[in-house]
Amino acid sequence: MDSVDLEVLRSSVRWTAEGHRTLLVTVVRTWGSSPRPEGAMLAVRDDGLVVGSVSGGCIEDDIIDRVRREGIRGERPEAIKYGISAEEAHRFGLPCGGTIELVAEPVTAASGLAALLDAVENGKLVTRTLDMATGAATLGPAAATDGLAFDGRTLATIHGPRYRMLVIGAGQLSKYLCQIAVGLGFQVTVCDPREEYTETWDIPGVTMVRTMPDDTVMDMKLDERSAVIALTHDPKLDDLALMEALRTPAFYVGALGSRRNNQARRERLKEFDLNDAQLARLHGPVGIYIGSRTPPEIAISILAEVIAAKNHVSLPEIVQVEGAKAARELAANEGSACQPGR
Repeated sequence: MDSVDLEVLRSSVRWTAEGHRTLLVTVVRTWGSSPRPEGAMLAVRDDGLVVGSVSGGCIEDDIIDRVRREGIRGERPEAIKYGISAEEAHRFGLPCGGTIELVAEPVTAASGLAALLDAVENGKLVTRTLDMATGAATLGPAAATDGLAFDGRTLATIHGPRYRMLVIGAGQLSKYLCQIAVGLGFQVTVCDPREEYTETWDIPGVTMVRTMPDDTVMDMKLDERSAVIALTHDPKLDDLALMEALRTPAFYVGALGSRRNNQARRERLKEFDLNDAQLARLHGPVGIYIGSRTPPEIAISILAEVIAAKNHVSLPEIVQVEGAKAARELAANEGSACQPGR
């Protein structure tokens, strides 16, 4: 789950503990285009204070208005649809043909949100099953591939880290990258056996391990929802991680470095019996080209490429670091050739 939905859970638990009534709203179905995906959540306090989002804003406004006018009554959830007619879709800012169905749930002790929040904050992936007739919810184990299910009688939602990220190296760039990655909903592990880097690591929500990178990759049993990013600039560490990661189903494997270093790295990895198909999966130089120079900018560049891969978006070569720099150099050379006397 992403950081926005985690904040919804935290706010719902806190408001309820403070004596407020809270309405938890979850997107359960969408038809056509929709601003927010199934599972997105919104919490509205009894005075109209709101956290989260289920649309572009207009549906939130309508829900807040209802809460302020009518309060939060009862304990049973209800299903609500928006955008059934063209007029209503236009009113609530939904795209042409868009319809969204929500479950609005008054939070009670039977909702079990405190237990859910505790599980998620401890890195567990769980299913929450809500009984629409009673408002009672139960928790159970979940798999990363499970999805939301709603049949009108029960609502099953998945909470917790669906995607994992292994970062090799605990340097300054890693700190910025990990902070953002945690906010994006990744369960982040940093691997660095060098004590001089790990002793000053202070990023909350990130697991630090000091084992060798190849052992870490194998121990984590990386799957299709895993990403690996090598950032040490030290072949003795980066190559160990890459040679094992490229043999896994990880959706993204990337390494920091110049174009020259990247080519040298590929030659070295061939010596570890990696085939051409495995080497072709390596993103390097890592990131998309945005002219980044500072560690925070480089972190954004890298994570933009990771998110594109996660969302199955194929980026054109011209926006990737190697392709963009090659194109820029070609353009500069052609410009010089056109100058008089050159």
